[in-house]
Amino acid sequence: MSTLSELQTAAAEKICTRFPQITRKEFRGDITLTIRPEDLVAAMRFARDTCGFDMLVCVSSVDHLGQEPRYEVNYTITQAETGANLLVRTPVSEAENAVPSVVPVWRSANWLEREQYDLMGIEFTGHPDLRRIMMWEGYPYHPLRKDFPVAGKDFEQAGVAFTQKAPTGGAPFITVPGGKTAADREPRSRG
Repeated sequence: MSTLSELQTAAAEKICTRFPQITRKEFRGDITLTIRPEDLVAAMRFARDTCGFDMLVCVSSVDHLGQEPRYEVNYTITQAETGANLLVRTPVSEAENAVPSVVPVWRSANWLEREQYDLMGIEFTGHPDLRRIMMWEGYPYHPLRKDFPVAGKDFEQAGVAFTQKAPTGGAPFITVPGGKTAADREPRSRG
């Protein structure tokens, strides 16, 4: 019987053999594959159909403000039966600002990609319903980008209830050290 690490390593080797342009990095038992956007869908389909990665667990993104490529989209895929995971990273340049959608491979990517589009502004080409999922339609900003101010931005849109900066007490979810209870440290308790 193979160990989890051996399963992950064998799967990563199989994927890298099929797609030689993929770069592979291992750190503390986690394997990360960096895939060019143009190879993403084919590599993900290969990982699912040939290597048994039958579950997309997470889609997230990172803003490397001041670097190029500015963004990266990260996917965690899993073999549900064995628990083997692979991390797949795709760089996204600020000029292109688009990566192919993996919804044709995993339908569960639908809302996850919409979240990244809404909050980071990354486009997913070929997505069946790419629209905002948290912010309202017409909101011109992407609040998880590093250039978005922590205090928020004023915004005017007729008929929308919240058009001024949200009072965040310095930043969302920032607590004050000390206090007797967690409720005392909570920003909303300070009025």
